[in-house]
Amino acid sequence: MKQNRLQNTDLSVSDFCYGVMHLGTHVRGDDMFRLYERFREAGGNFFDTAHVYADWLHQGAGVSETSLGACMRHFGDREEVVILTKGGLPACGDFYRRPDDCLAPEVIASDITESLERLQIDTLDIFMLHRDDPRHPVGEIIETLNAEIARGRARYLGASNWSTARIVEANAYAISKGLQGFVIRSPQWNLAQQNHPPVLPNGDYDYAIVPLSDDDVAWHRECRLPVMPWTPTAYGYFAGSLSVNARSFDNPISSQRRERARQLAEKLGCAPIQIALAYLRAHDFPVFPILGTMNLDHLSESLDAARLSLTPEQREWLRTGACVAAPPAPSSAGARAEAGRRT
Repeated sequence: MKQNRLQNTDLSVSDFCYGVMHLGTHVRGDDMFRLYERFREAGGNFFDTAHVYADWLHQGAGVSETSLGACMRHFGDREEVVILTKGGLPACGDFYRRPDDCLAPEVIASDITESLERLQIDTLDIFMLHRDDPRHPVGEIIETLNAEIARGRARYLGASNWSTARIVEANAYAISKGLQGFVIRSPQWNLAQQNHPPVLPNGDYDYAIVPLSDDDVAWHRECRLPVMPWTPTAYGYFAGSLSVNARSFDNPISSQRRERARQLAEKLGCAPIQIALAYLRAHDFPVFPILGTMNLDHLSESLDAARLSLTPEQREWLRTGACVAAPPAPSSAGARAEAGRRT
């Protein structure tokens, strides 16, 4: 993977981000270290976790962050990686009890304190708000977050499941006050069509999730704010998964797109899941899909998608089926690499 300078920062991040939600719960010990090492060996340096991960599991509270911290200490590479964690999440049933006002300054401060302690680091490279709360004016939120930057506890800011309108408003306020705004966004986004309402990793519905719409994509194309899509493969839908979460994307539109991904994968000599990842990266603004697998073989397969480069015509064909240009049919491995660059 290449290293990419994240605009308006001094951070260089890899093509893919590794989402370690289940690190320390689904995998532990040497298996956990092997996953971390495989991602690093492939050039990966960008990691995503959250204060809430994986509270819905027995004895899972805080384990994702503590396990990521353990990996950094094991390999001694803290200065070589970029750590993003999320906070400011409302209550999630009985497993994650929260104050009603989860974006209050004292709650955000508490989340950051606990995340730093779990990770055993001094500063978060990126602190991202997990959800929005329209009860708070954006100016108040930006002031709260910049106070944490001034304290040296976070370097840059991100927004997950925020609307485009609120991000625009927040960043305009930041510019007007000479403060930092959001440098990256993390919405639910993939080649599939999400059913409604969206589904959380534990199978519950979440009405606060903000998927990326076509209008949002057009806005990102214009302003080039980087995007970190979560569920970039629709919970394995493009690999044929029948999990509850994957089925939350199953509908006629998604089924047609999955079939087109299969056809293009066959022509390019790769896996449909790699096509789904390449589709996101083929957009003309910075996109860093979050890989969330805890399976070493699946991680390697996903990482290999960094070698694919789809054309805009292929991208739109996958989404709409419009035959602007037929998918290429290379005859060799070398031709496959070149095919992604041809129109």
